[in-house]
Amino acid sequence: MKFTIEKNILLENLSNVVKAISSKNIIPILNGIKFELNSEGLFLTASDSELTIRAFIEKKAITNVENEGSIIIQSDFILDIIRKMPSDLINFELMDGLKIKIFSDNSQYDLNCLDPKEYPSLKLEEVDNPIVIKGNTFKTIISQTAFAISTQEIRPLLTGLNFKIVGDVLECIATDSYRLAKKNIKLDNPSEEEINIVIPGKNIMELDKIINEDEDVEMHVFSNKILFKYKNIIFQSNLLSGTYPNTSNLIPSEFAIIVNTKLDDYYSAIDRAALITQSKGKEKNIVKMKIKNNKMIINSYASEIGKVEEKLNIETGADANIDISFSAKYMLDALKTMKDQDILILLNGEVKPIVIKSINDESLIQLILPVKTF
Repeated sequence: MKFTIEKNILLENLSNVVKAISSKNIIPILNGIKFELNSEGLFLTASDSELTIRAFIEKKAITNVENEGSIIIQSDFILDIIRKMPSDLINFELMDGLKIKIFSDNSQYDLNCLDPKEYPSLKLEEVDNPIVIKGNTFKTIISQTAFAISTQEIRPLLTGLNFKIVGDVLECIATDSYRLAKKNIKLDNPSEEEINIVIPGKNIMELDKIINEDEDVEMHVFSNKILFKYKNIIFQSNLLSGTYPNTSNLIPSEFAIIVNTKLDDYYSAIDRAALITQSKGKEKNIVKMKIKNNKMIINSYASEIGKVEEKLNIETGADANIDISFSAKYMLDALKTMKDQDILILLNGEVKPIVIKSINDESLIQLILPVKTF
């Protein structure tokens, strides 16, 4: 294998595939990136057996090809080596045995490599009729839901993102059992079958980093895995096994108190009130919200520091009267996903879920459980 390629082209694609390398790998060969050069072009592949990413650089984008071949280059230093090479053109030459020479005019690295024959066979299958979503839409779905994914392994399914598709409606849900984010979008083409899958949160976040333009993202769904195609990237992830909890009954359909307020005003008030709750031992950042007579008071208290009180004018029913406490961090996380200034805060009592919606966008629902302070 011997070829010359532009540094920026290789660096962009290596940066994408290296996301599949896990520090927890116990299989040595999976700590490497597979370089495979054939008549079509250069394939770069990385996998940790649960996540596989492959990038394809077509032959016309490669400056010069003298010999084809394949090799496994250890991932520990390859990205930094390519990034710090002083030339815009980088040469690769496979030497005798399992060694590769990476060089430019004034710089050269000779690296020990691994045998490509030992690399596991990876099945990157596709379906005939994939689900197609625009890249920017896909990124919006992730940004408005993934923050609510659980980081606790006690309930593995909650560490993933639940995708449900019925007809032409895709519903995405994340919850850590203390908060819930739900986003619906309408697909251009309906799915031929109903889909209910859970994608590992850490994998979907890596895919989000790769998508950067409004080009189509294809979803190829199987019983135990999902494959995404985006531009020249194939991204395949295992699915979490099991059925995601039914969350439909967690979101009330009717509310005793409906509050209309401005996003920026509400966010800023909570942000300021949360300042004194961020001291040591106050990880939950609890603030209290009192509503009475079209007035809202946000306050917080820390015995060693003092107290904060914020007042807001709101629109609500004349008989609205409630005191409710919640995590300021969870509320701020939810509010960051809102795009419109006019939002609704929907309440049913001190111990019932708080629901946040945009007046103009019914596709997004944020839910936060209150915190008992008595």
